[in-house]
Amino acid sequence: MKKRVLLVTFFLLSTILAACGGKVTTSEGYELVEEGKFKFASSGEFAPFSVTDGSGNMTGFDIEVGEAIAAELGLEPDQEKYTFASIVEGVKSGRFDAAVASHTITEERLKEVDFSTPYYYSGAQIFVRPDSDIQTLEDLEGKEIAVSRGSTYASLVSDISDNIQNYDSDVVALEALNNGRHDAVVTDFVTGREAIGSGMQLEGRELLDRSEQAVGVAKGNEALLEAINDALETLRENGKLKEISEKYFGEDITTDPDAQEE
Repeated sequence: MKKRVLLVTFFLLSTILAACGGKVTTSEGYELVEEGKFKFASSGEFAPFSVTDGSGNMTGFDIEVGEAIAAELGLEPDQEKYTFASIVEGVKSGRFDAAVASHTITEERLKEVDFSTPYYYSGAQIFVRPDSDIQTLEDLEGKEIAVSRGSTYASLVSDISDNIQNYDSDVVALEALNNGRHDAVVTDFVTGREAIGSGMQLEGRELLDRSEQAVGVAKGNEALLEAINDALETLRENGKLKEISEKYFGEDITTDPDAQEE
C-alpha cells in the first residue's frame, strides 16, 4: 500500500515538474517554452489586430507581426489564443514566450513583464453614436462607458465616471454601443476606425492620448527580449512592418509619429 502511494505521489510530482519546468535554453542564450518554437499569445478578439476564424486560428496585424518575429528568430510561430486580461500573467508565469497582443507600455505592466521597443503607435479615443452630444473627456462625466477588460482605457475615465462596463473584447464593446447600449466606448482609435469602416454607425470624438504598443516578455529573459528587439529593428529596416501595417490599415502605424514630425 505504501509503495502504491509513493508511486502515485512520484507520478504527480513528475507531472507538476514537467509542467512548470519545461523551458529550454537555446544556443543563443534565451529561454523558450518549447524548443524550436516561438509561442506567442494574443486575444483573437481585437479586429483587425487579431481575429479568430472558424477553425480556431488567429489572423490579423498582431499575428503577422508575431509570425515575422518568429521567422527572424529562426523559430516556428506557435500562436496561442488567450483572454486579453490574463495574457500578461501568462507570460510572467511562463505559459508563453511572449505577448504580441497590442499591449500598451505602462508603468504597472512594466512591474510584471519587460517590453520590447514599440512595434506600433496608437492612442485612445472616445467613440459614440452619431446623435450623441459627447465630444470631450469632460462630457463623459457620470456617463456609462464601455471598455475592454484588462486594458488601459478604464484608467483614463476612472475619475470621470463610476459607471464603467467591462467587455472581453473592444469590438464587442463597440458592437454594444452600435446597438444602443452605453453612452460611449473608449478604445484604440485604429480599432474604432475599423469598426466604423465595417459598417457600425459610430463616430470618433476626442483623442485622449498617444500610446506605444510592444511585445511583452518575462522578466529575466533578457536574451529573448534583445533578440526580439533585433528582429523588430530588421523588420523596420526591410519594410516588413510597414508592409503588414498597410495591408490591414492602409497606412503605416509602425513609425513613431514624433519622429515623423521632426
